Amino acid sequence: MRMIDANTMGTPAVTSGAVPAPALKAEARALDFFYGEVQALRKIDLPVWENRVTALIGPSGCGKSTFLRCFNRMHDIGEGRNRYHGEIVFHPDGVDILHRSVDPIEVRMRIGMVFQKPNPFPKSIFENVAYGLRVRGERSRSAIADRVEAALRDASLWDEVGDRLHDMAFNLSGGQQQRLCIARALATSPELLLFDEPTSALDPNATANIEDLINRLKEKVSILIVTHNMQQAARVSDYTAFMYLGELVEFGDTNVVFTNPKKRQTEDYITGRFG
Repeated sequence: MRMIDANTMGTPAVTSGAVPAPALKAEARALDFFYGEVQALRKIDLPVWENRVTALIGPSGCGKSTFLRCFNRMHDIGEGRNRYHGEIVFHPDGVDILHRSVDPIEVRMRIGMVFQKPNPFPKSIFENVAYGLRVRGERSRSAIADRVEAALRDASLWDEVGDRLHDMAFNLSGGQQQRLCIARALATSPELLLFDEPTSALDPNATANIEDLINRLKEKVSILIVTHNMQQAARVSDYTAFMYLGELVEFGDTNVVFTNPKKRQTEDYITGRFG
């Protein structure tokens, strides 16, 4: 298994912290990605640790969201001109989830995603959360009801909506809709959750609720989050990866990356000199 090595020519600097690394949940290996003829990612090597939050930071257009969406094969949806080179290996089974033999639908059941803006379906609160279970073939009403309640509780939303599950999801506030989308992702018991700027459309109170939720959720699921907010990355993540122009510049313990970065580019971005 090839891991990031700070001493290897051409690989990003890897900082180290006092907290020992947990088990691997997934890892990108020499990952390239092309939108048609345009290369958006270049030889990305990145571990995602189990039950930890990994933040992806960097200026707009650096490849953060492109990289994030590789993990649940979102780039498969489209004109068919998108191309992956390299691997994303999912542990503990060691499967390359980018391989053509792997069903992308099953990948998306194991790896949930929450987008920048809340995107509830035009259905009831209950049916939003139950959707993935039904797609997966669950037919037991009691099993679905139990999973919906558990997911809403995990998303810290049950106490607010438990008595109106058949109301339309659009009746919820923006922050509640985002937590509903998190509950929808949690309902299928994913092993990894992807967050793409999950609080950029929310007010400060709703943002604080989502950040608290992320800190609690990592006890049950591994998390990979894209954020432009340096303070948010410092608050919620255990590890931070800085990307620039489609390359991974530096990766390591969040406290170390923010206080003692090894690369000048990282320091310049964190201190606001560019980006």
